Amino acid sequence: MKFIFSAAFCLAVLLAPFTSANAADNTKIGYGQGVATDDKNRPCDAVSFNEMYGRLGAYALSNDESRIIITFDQGYENGYTAKILDTLKEKNVQAVFFLTGDYAKKEHELVKRMIDEGHILGNHSMNHSSLPTISEHDAEEEIMSLHNYVLNNYGYEMQYFRAPCGEYSEQVLETIQKCGYKTLFWSYAYVDWQLKSQPEPQTALKKLTDSAHGGEILLLHSVSSTNAEILGQLIDSLRDMGYRV
Repeated sequence: MKFIFSAAFCLAVLLAPFTSANAADNTKIGYGQGVATDDKNRPCDAVSFNEMYGRLGAYALSNDESRIIITFDQGYENGYTAKILDTLKEKNVQAVFFLTGDYAKKEHELVKRMIDEGHILGNHSMNHSSLPTISEHDAEEEIMSLHNYVLNNYGYEMQYFRAPCGEYSEQVLETIQKCGYKTLFWSYAYVDWQLKSQPEPQTALKKLTDSAHGGEILLLHSVSSTNAEILGQLIDSLRDMGYRV
């Protein structure tokens, strides 16, 4: 029997700082990290992004200001995902895991566990290609080939897309929407993916709690030993601050 997943909450996206693209053109825009925040500690660029691209199903913040959504990009496995899943299960947290094609094909047991334990699978493209640098046809193939692989092999229909390397254009956002997806980026990320230069646990925890804001989509990478170590503390700290996680 096929299992078709429907997300239980509204997600959204942040790309900061943002540079406006010409209407429906394919000028590549890369992500950064803005520093200006409003009186709710939300990145100001996130609000602007919602206003600019919400019509294309791309968002910078979720509508639920009481909640923080934890997401992981799953490009390859580094031995920490099982521990991360253990912590999420212990803390009763639903996360979003954005899969590449390579991960979906190689890590069947972990992906199945994500589904079985109630997490959301997101589409991070079949080959982690920069979509603005390829044709519209090839961009559709990057999205839909992984969509169909996960549907056929796991009985799961993905609904959310995260652009590889955070690179997009207005044309790409239109293509993603045409494929039936919402585009999700993040409102906070820090350099956690460099395996030989992992952040110190307490430094990382402070950065993550200091940046917390309602409607946040937090980007983490499961290859990070630091993230695996501090995840339980982070969830407890965010809840102590009054957020639902």
